[in-house]
Amino acid sequence: MNKRTFLKTSSALLAGSLFSPLISCNSPKTNTGKPLTNWAENLTYSTGNVQYPKTVEEVREIVKNADKIRALGSRHSFNTIADSDVAQLSLKDLERTTTLDKSGNTITVEGSRRYGDFCEMLHKSGYALHNLASLPHISVAGACATSTHGSGIKNGNLATAVAAIEFVNGAGEVVVLSRAQHPDEFDGAVVGLGCLGVVTKVTLNLQPTFLVQQAVYRNLPMAVLKDNFETIMGAGYSVSLFTDWRNKNVNQVWIKSKVEGNSTEPMTLAPEFYGAKLATQNMHPLDDHSAENCTEQMGVPGPWYERLPHFKMGFTPSSGKELQSEFFVPIDKAHEAMMAVESLHEQVSPHLFITEVRTIAADTLWMSPQFGKTTVAIHFTWKPEWEAVQKLLPQIEEKLASFGARPHWGKLFTMSPAVLQSRIEKLSDFKALVAKHDPTGKFRNAFVESNLFTTA
Repeated sequence: MNKRTFLKTSSALLAGSLFSPLISCNSPKTNTGKPLTNWAENLTYSTGNVQYPKTVEEVREIVKNADKIRALGSRHSFNTIADSDVAQLSLKDLERTTTLDKSGNTITVEGSRRYGDFCEMLHKSGYALHNLASLPHISVAGACATSTHGSGIKNGNLATAVAAIEFVNGAGEVVVLSRAQHPDEFDGAVVGLGCLGVVTKVTLNLQPTFLVQQAVYRNLPMAVLKDNFETIMGAGYSVSLFTDWRNKNVNQVWIKSKVEGNSTEPMTLAPEFYGAKLATQNMHPLDDHSAENCTEQMGVPGPWYERLPHFKMGFTPSSGKELQSEFFVPIDKAHEAMMAVESLHEQVSPHLFITEVRTIAADTLWMSPQFGKTTVAIHFTWKPEWEAVQKLLPQIEEKLASFGARPHWGKLFTMSPAVLQSRIEKLSDFKALVAKHDPTGKFRNAFVESNLFTTA
């Protein structure tokens, strides 16, 4: 399994929309051969017709001439959200035009850019993003379109950093929406699931750069979560719990804390944390794996972009032989929800690599699982045993039903469309927004039709 397990495909996660501007006389490259796969290779897409425009003008022409098309991101989604049986469009070849606006404290990048491509530059310029996912290898547009999140009770998902987006709509027109100028549409467009168009540029809000130190504690008794869950999850800027659901034990607690000042000296760490013992060496989330490619721990301060992810920026994971699913519940139901999952430990543990539990702050984005409420994410990284996982997911979803659980948009779930739709407060508003920007349903694929537009 090596590094082909867990967080290589976390956070992870996505497949939504991506893309950006300029003009070219050359025709875009087209792949009409073998269909691509997603990162984990659990899914082969349904078409080999993939176009690779280099300019926004080429994106516009492709979209104008298409009857159906779906944008590809960094292919980190585990389900068919980015699939198409007609045509796909990838912006990985799009010409790059990064703009750092120091007066407005924002950065504008192509939607296809990966976070790891520009975070070091931000830090050297004195800036930071508020949060990052477990992996820095995911695309900005795809992460935001699926409300991929990172962690922290006070930290919103990655989409909450968006100040403006540029996309090519169903008519091939370039549309720009910003929070400042388009408050009626903006919150519906950011987590767009690839339904409004091909996202060519994203403008992100920045904050002053900061340092983070990371500590890992081992073997936290699950019982202490009952009365201390929010305190434990608020013990750092970003906190993750890792468990395999055996022995009512949390295998590891990762605590990422902001460092006051600019000291790069290792911090003094408490030897215990609610009964868990401080790790004496760097850890991988899977106890028996090498920590070589994991971000530095042991209280050693480092830039935000080198500590908030679980894996180093310079490490490009191989395709992971794994499956992933994730469900969000309100934070005040966190312990009850975890115990509901724990009751299935005998069925779950044999097919699981690891579960990660994180928190994400409430937001105002219509299609975000955090709309109006701070949530807890219960994430499952499964062994590549789809037959078994497919039987387990309905059991987990049933256990979490009373908490109004919602799935991650880019991961595996079996929830019925009727149940899913009933848990999305702003769904009718989102459908109206989709109809405005893509009236013919050019960007709607089978995943979107089934989960959002199918009526009982």
